[in-house]
Amino acid sequence: MVTATIIRIRRHGIGVIALLACLAIVMANPAQANPRYAAIVVDIESGEVLHAANADETRYPASLTKMMTLYLLFEQLERGQLRLDSPLQVSSYAASKQASKLYVKAGSTLPVETAIEALIIKSANDVAVVVAEALGGSEANFGRMMTDKARQLGMSRTTFRNPNGLPDPGQTTTARDMATLSIRLMQDYPQYYPYFSRTSFTWQGKRVTGHNRLLGSYAGADGMKTGFIRASGFNVATSAVRNGRRLVSVVMGGFTAASRDTHMADLLDRGFVRASLYGRGDWVAQADFSGDRMNMTGAPALAPVTPVAPTRQPQRQLASLQAPEPLPSAQPSLPQTAQGSADDPIRELMTRAQPSSAQRSETPHRLEPVGPSASWGVQVGAFSNPDNARQHASHAAGRLSQDLFNARVNIDEVNGSQTFFRARLVNLDENQAYRACRSLAREGMDCMVVNF
Repeated sequence: MVTATIIRIRRHGIGVIALLACLAIVMANPAQANPRYAAIVVDIESGEVLHAANADETRYPASLTKMMTLYLLFEQLERGQLRLDSPLQVSSYAASKQASKLYVKAGSTLPVETAIEALIIKSANDVAVVVAEALGGSEANFGRMMTDKARQLGMSRTTFRNPNGLPDPGQTTTARDMATLSIRLMQDYPQYYPYFSRTSFTWQGKRVTGHNRLLGSYAGADGMKTGFIRASGFNVATSAVRNGRRLVSVVMGGFTAASRDTHMADLLDRGFVRASLYGRGDWVAQADFSGDRMNMTGAPALAPVTPVAPTRQPQRQLASLQAPEPLPSAQPSLPQTAQGSADDPIRELMTRAQPSSAQRSETPHRLEPVGPSASWGVQVGAFSNPDNARQHASHAAGRLSQDLFNARVNIDEVNGSQTFFRARLVNLDENQAYRACRSLAREGMDCMVVNF
């Protein structure tokens, strides 16, 4: 096969060699399809990191920066240095900042509460500088204050240069650090968190509306922040509650606001499912279940995090957010992060969540004989309960494309010191198995290729 390929290349000349070389470079680097993408999902109560993709890679925060500006403003309110009705002076420098802005006038003032609303809802760059100058004297000094606070909160990979997120090559962060900041805002200043759920406010007799569409489109979403500059793509931090469980998620690098929001909704949906499995103590995702024995060491997790409460929570250091160890795979190069297509990895992920896919997940999978060419499969988890294993495998099967629909669910019971059930999709050949696992990995689902 290799010899025949070499002969064909020689016949067609250097041009074909160059073309194949270019294709090899593209195929070898799928993660480069969207170098700005990163995401993380955290269960606040348990501290589990439910999903992480490029979570520690350097990114531009854009207007997610304003969450730190707000954190320092809340800190001054809590200390009694400011009140919600305290006037903040507007300088000509602050008024000169580019949109998005409230268009405050140099020499005027605005109350602290309006500043909070303008930062969260309007994402006003001019108001961010007003706050920076009031708290730090200058934008540059406030940037140092922000970075110092980031270190105190455990955001070791974040550096701030300005209070609004306008382009600055030195202002960088990670998705994990932004999740840490989101959680600390809720932990340390829950009395101010309701501001993050507001979608409009009144300024000088006019109604000002916001950019965070997830607050109205995703059931349970009750706050956080959006952001965009060209260098960052479309970012968002979101907190949502379902059945009494709260998740915080950060998505960075969306190609559009709409695709970013849809991707966030999908991450949260899958995060709530996975969090419920963790909560029951049933999910054995991190165990080595490729053989008859299991390594029950489990995945590293956060220390328990106090959920949002209506009363003031004591300040404390949040444990470093650790992602679960990836599942073992027979193919080390198998992507473990959601990258998608070169056109729009976020939108490509979302096109899979169509009603037809959901309908397929509920359809009984055809039982077909497993011959020598179909002796491969994909393992998607191990559970202590066979019903949960079957449900998870069926959900994974429903995510596969039509040409992989011959895959059938197989639940394999393993008896030892502890009985568990391996959730697998079988009846695949080798190429189909690897393709199926790559597809599931792009959607953030853990998997490994197995041969029977």
